[in-house]
Amino acid sequence: MRKRVAILGSTGSIGTQALDVVQAAPERFEVVALAAGGGNPDLLARQAIAHEVETVAVAHATAAQDVQLALYAEAQRRGWERGDHRVPRLLAGPDAAAEVARTPCDVVLNGMTGAVGLLPTLAALEAGTTVALANKESLIVGGDLVLSAARPGQLVPVDSEHSALAQALRGEDPADIRRLLVTASGGPFRGRCRADLADVTPEQAMAHPTWDMGPVITINSATLVNKGLEVIEAHLLFGVDFDRIDVVVHPGSVVHSMVEFVDGSTVVQASPPDMRLPIALGLAWPQRVPGAARGCDWTTPTQWKFEPLDDEAFPAVQVARRAGRFGRTAPAVFNAANEVCVDAFVAGDLGFLGIVDTVSAVVEDHLADPDTLGDLTLQRVLAVDAWAREQAATRIEQTRGGTR
Repeated sequence: MRKRVAILGSTGSIGTQALDVVQAAPERFEVVALAAGGGNPDLLARQAIAHEVETVAVAHATAAQDVQLALYAEAQRRGWERGDHRVPRLLAGPDAAAEVARTPCDVVLNGMTGAVGLLPTLAALEAGTTVALANKESLIVGGDLVLSAARPGQLVPVDSEHSALAQALRGEDPADIRRLLVTASGGPFRGRCRADLADVTPEQAMAHPTWDMGPVITINSATLVNKGLEVIEAHLLFGVDFDRIDVVVHPGSVVHSMVEFVDGSTVVQASPPDMRLPIALGLAWPQRVPGAARGCDWTTPTQWKFEPLDDEAFPAVQVARRAGRFGRTAPAVFNAANEVCVDAFVAGDLGFLGIVDTVSAVVEDHLADPDTLGDLTLQRVLAVDAWAREQAATRIEQTRGGTR
């Protein structure tokens, strides 16, 4: 029986590759619903009509008319007048993705970017659906709210690093884990010192050497914020203390993560950098999808290089560890401040080094507030998310004013 899949963030990097996986294995999967921001109506319409989905959702209500027209045009182009293709139901607004997440199906792939993925993740978990989680931010921001809403095995990681860890840990006793080793490519600025990064441009930051990702994740990879988020995610997913989660730079991006066990053994998951493999595994978990991606070429001489992370040039992981160890709403502050800073960097309102510097300052402001010790609730998460964005924006404006 085919698995019914809903894809959130269908026009982004994860979403488009997920549809490639589905198209390559029609006997395994069928797509029943799609959700996207609405900024690419033609692509969304092509996806929806090609996969004959039942429901399409857009986050921006202003995009609804453009998407509706694109759906009609695509259906007509493919033979709508002959009855070959029907137009799906269209939902629009900030709650549309969460409504799609409640669609009766087997798997919800959350490929959204940022904290906006939290409510759809919670909606899917509450509906009892397996969540293939590429939207790491929803787990990091929601923390125990997400974990308590999930039954065992309901959250399946899609990030290549956490998919690798999940594969390495299958059938293992958690008591036998010595440490988790999360690999990082090092991004486009690996080997540079802090002073070399002062004049980095958005174009340079988005030129990742091995992965083809969306702009936000690519810039997060350049600052190593993405790796900081992944350390928090690994702690939450696998219940391993931060002191036993290390980051190792591996420029080739072939080894996606490793688990070292108490007897000295290290289990490695390796494959060429291709997100279709962890996406396919996330959709089919615990089964594998034959031919999801190519394997390593063992007939060609090759070397795997590993090196320690330079925390002085790239302090983002240490800032993330501080937020993660404190827990509660601190990871939400880390993520929200970073989202604002990335937007400001792209707009030319903040320097590259200012991203992590500003995030760190906002996190420290939050940790100094005694109210951070309260219980974690959805209302508090949403409130502190808004607070962190405002604080980051204020600091960015002050920085700009000081340089005029």
